[in-house]
Amino acid sequence: MLKDGSFRADRALVLGVFAVVVLTGVVWWQGQALRDVVLLPDQGASWYYWKLPEPTVWTRLSAWLGYAAHQLVSWGLIHYAQTRIRRYTGGLKRYNLISLAANLGFVLLHLAQTQLFYDGLAQDVSIFSSQGSVVLLLVVVLLMENRRRGLFAGRRAPIPATVTDVLRRYHGYLFSWAVIYTFWYHPMEGTSGHLIGFFYVFLLLLQSGLVFTTAHTNRWWTLSLELLVAVHGTLVAVMNSGPDGMWPMFLFGFLGVFVLTQMHGLGLGARTRWWLFAGFVAAVVGVYSWRGFGDLDEVVRIPAIEYLLLAVVALLIHLGVLVARRLRPVKEPRP
Repeated sequence: MLKDGSFRADRALVLGVFAVVVLTGVVWWQGQALRDVVLLPDQGASWYYWKLPEPTVWTRLSAWLGYAAHQLVSWGLIHYAQTRIRRYTGGLKRYNLISLAANLGFVLLHLAQTQLFYDGLAQDVSIFSSQGSVVLLLVVVLLMENRRRGLFAGRRAPIPATVTDVLRRYHGYLFSWAVIYTFWYHPMEGTSGHLIGFFYVFLLLLQSGLVFTTAHTNRWWTLSLELLVAVHGTLVAVMNSGPDGMWPMFLFGFLGVFVLTQMHGLGLGARTRWWLFAGFVAAVVGVYSWRGFGDLDEVVRIPAIEYLLLAVVALLIHLGVLVARRLRPVKEPRP
């Protein structure tokens, strides 16, 4: 506890991670009751397997209403925090407790909704929308951190300050949508892939509940959240297609972003960064000497997509700021 009676944010973070582990275990446990759900055969990469063959109005409404309520509550809390709370502190505020409790409540609601109705948002929207929302979140983090850690080997990209300012002010709304949309996209199944995904989403919900505390901006914690996508993508790829599948694309793709950009914001010495880069190169050479160097282009696919999307997002925001300035009414000088 701090002198003002508030609970320490760093301790809350540790307890929160423990709670996430427990919640993931609950998802696995309740998933055992879903084994009798009959699903259609898998129909390829664009097909989401875990959805009912014959959805009803109620199965659809249960997912969409749950998502809408979760989203609106989250956006309302973000707006409250931005207008009423303006200072980062080392302890939890009342707002943080309400936000964490709200997210926990909606997690339990989704658990119940899965048991009663099963379907998530996947019944009505593409699987690529869920994956794309997470990629967009990661790209926006790269943009926001450009000032602090640069984009390529510690060098800043020439991104207008207005772009970063807009994202720092409004990123909470975007991140909230990306995480909550992905959360309600899936039924709370107990498969290995679902458990890894829900574990990651629970951590992101925990991060949202710690806003305006020092834990929210802890660089090692935020980097861990960025890097977990490499663990998630790699493990799911191995589980879906085995050791001969495309898991190196996810592993080395996201680790490539780490050595190019993310590790330069940790205050590591030049020698340490060179060793990390050398280890990355050695791992790539080792894996592709076994798989064949003809597939080496897999390594650059994800970084290429992320940096290209980053440029597009930065350009769109910059153009939006310019248009907004043009449309802003000019104040007449007082006589």
